[in-house]
Amino acid sequence: MIVQSNKMADDEDDSLNEIAHALIVTNLDIGFFDDDSRKEEFEAAFRSYDSDASFNYLKSFRRARVNFTSTESTVSARLKYHDTELCGQIIKCYFAQLPMLMSNDNLLPPKQEKLFLISPPSSPPVGWEQVPESEPVLNFELIDALARLTPGEIHEVHPPSQTMPAIVVHLCEDPEGFSERPMVLQTRRPERM
Repeated sequence: MIVQSNKMADDEDDSLNEIAHALIVTNLDIGFFDDDSRKEEFEAAFRSYDSDASFNYLKSFRRARVNFTSTESTVSARLKYHDTELCGQIIKCYFAQLPMLMSNDNLLPPKQEKLFLISPPSSPPVGWEQVPESEPVLNFELIDALARLTPGEIHEVHPPSQTMPAIVVHLCEDPEGFSERPMVLQTRRPERM
């Protein structure tokens, strides 16, 4: 029983470590950013959870970022102020994303979905072999049926039965006076002045 409770406590610590120490507060009124008294009220509300909290105001996004010193205070403030009225506006609080720490400053290449193309690459890797392409799938029955079709003749595709009618194809020639669609000539662009 004690081992299980210790394991649950470790799981809670791991899940708290995955939460950033900052909240993004959205839906702030544009007039909020110019009113110092409303800013003081806003800061006092969040400093009740962490006296060392710092604030970054993003006026063009109508948002504020509140940085806390501990994860517990971040979670408590979010639970208290998400979807509540503060400074005359119903605000929403979201956890900020954790920064991704990379040991290398370079971008990683995208994941390879296909390792190689069918045609050989310009500089093939060691041990690369050409894969023989398969032959195209041809339906010889369809090719034969199309070859037997001639204009002006009736072709029975499916013979009639007692319950079903026959399926017959009538091929037509082009009507007299039929011509290709007229070609649309492009008009010349006017001169620039």
